[in-house]
Amino acid sequence: MKKTHIIILIFIAIAIAVLISFMGDLTTYDTIASAREKEGKFVHLIAKLDKNAPVEYDPVKNPNYMRFTALDTLGNKTTVIYHNSKPTDFEKSERLVLKGSMRDGQFECKEMLMKCPSKYKEEVNANREQLNDN
Repeated sequence: MKKTHIIILIFIAIAIAVLISFMGDLTTYDTIASAREKEGKFVHLIAKLDKNAPVEYDPVKNPNYMRFTALDTLGNKTTVIYHNSKPTDFEKSERLVLKGSMRDGQFECKEMLMKCPSKYKEEVNANREQLNDN
C-alpha cells in the first residue's frame, strides 16, 4: 500500500470516530411521563409554566433556588426545582426547554432555555393593519 492510501484510511477512521462520539450527545425531547420512566437519566423537557401554580423564589433567602410547576403539551404536570437565579421575564415565556433529570417525583433542572414572545409579532400586526387601512 502506498503511504497516501494509509494516510487516507487513518483520516477516514478518525472521522468515523468523531462522528460516533457526537452521536452520544444527541438527545430527543421527552414528555413528563417519559421522563418519569427514565428517572435519574438526563433528559430535555419541553413544557410551559403553569400560571395557575405559584412560583417560589426568594432572592434574599436563597437566590439560587426556584420552584415552579411545569405543564407539557399532553397536560402532565411536574414540580421543577431550578438551582440558579430566576431568569428575566420568566413569567412571560411561551415555552421552556428544561435540561435535567427526574428525582423523587420532581424535575431537577440544571439548565433552562426560554422561548419568549416575539416583540416583532405586535409590529407585524400593526403593519398589516396599516396596509389594510390604505
